[in-house]
Amino acid sequence: MLPYTAYLRVYQPITAFSSRDRAYWSAYADSPDRPRKVRAVAVEHEESLRRLVATPPIVAPERESGHAYIRRVGSQLYVCPWQTRLRSWLGFRDFRSQTPAGLSTAFVPESAAKATEHAFQRWRERGEPLRTQILTSTWTVPLPWFALFDAQERCLVLQSGTNPAAARGENAAPAPGPPSQGAGDGSPSGTAPHRALIYVTELKQARERLDRAIGVLREHFGESSTLSSTEQLEDWLTGVHPSSLLELDYGGLVRLLDDDELREDESAAEIAAAITGLEKGQDELTVAMYQRVTQRWKAIQALEHAN
Repeated sequence: MLPYTAYLRVYQPITAFSSRDRAYWSAYADSPDRPRKVRAVAVEHEESLRRLVATPPIVAPERESGHAYIRRVGSQLYVCPWQTRLRSWLGFRDFRSQTPAGLSTAFVPESAAKATEHAFQRWRERGEPLRTQILTSTWTVPLPWFALFDAQERCLVLQSGTNPAAARGENAAPAPGPPSQGAGDGSPSGTAPHRALIYVTELKQARERLDRAIGVLREHFGESSTLSSTEQLEDWLTGVHPSSLLELDYGGLVRLLDDDELREDESAAEIAAAITGLEKGQDELTVAMYQRVTQRWKAIQALEHAN
């Protein structure tokens, strides 16, 4: 059972890494033993569960993960390291800040929590960067994420192995390759190993869409929580190699939706239409699109508290 989590990943070209890291990731990409895309999230989850059921719990691994998500486009190799230790540290920092002290010790003993914080602090004192190449969201996809993608970059894989967009003659497969073909990660060509809904785009296009959305939101709403969360995405992408790829993966959220609901989910198209409506003063279009997408995701997020 995978967590009900969606993922926003940055895949940087192999040339963006140091010579030492380039050699490592090139060999890793060719290794027959690395977890393939369809199993990578499950492997990550299994590793975290093993740490959490230990006594005492191991909040973050002692060493950084040597795994990554891999994509190939032609002869170009793109890499998204898992950064499991850093992501665990950052996640635990948020957990400690948002959870009452008396409750947090029920999950992680104070001695283990202090040891984790000290290890993180020592790492930070070395001047290591805190930026991760993966953002996660549980029980929902933040609406600003959809502003990065175009509807034509949506790729849906169902249990039957069919791709409805392809069946309609649309450009369902983005340039990096559809997940049904393993996105160059070694999965058998033409198979559909699991249900998935994924968007993939080039960073340059994503930044242009994001800049437009920020401009429209600032003009019409000024300083607001929606503008702030969208600007946080802009900050997250600062410093990323300009030839990178961006991937939005619904991950475990697909298990909350049946096939018909996944087919009908056009959230990126609805967000784009809402932004266009704001830009052109088409208030009815803006309201209709915004209500459609927010109602969809509020219904999904409400399942967190279902009995």
